[in-house]
Amino acid sequence: MPEQGERIVCHLDKLLADRGLTLAELASQVGITVVNLSILKNNRAKAIRYSTLAALCDALACQPGDLFSYDETR
Repeated sequence: MPEQGERIVCHLDKLLADRGLTLAELASQVGITVVNLSILKNNRAKAIRYSTLAALCDALACQPGDLFSYDETR
């Protein structure tokens, strides 16, 4: 059985594509590194700070539920 964190799926690719943004542009807007955003985008992050989540939601004009979902089939 996978760990609970492995069931959380990040939809950053879709949000970026929908808004015509690159990872580098978003990193600049949010103030975090491209490497850290890439870790998040590729579902390798173990945690996210609320301040980072809020900054991403502000920059992407979305809700946390738009950015992440829970996949019970994983």
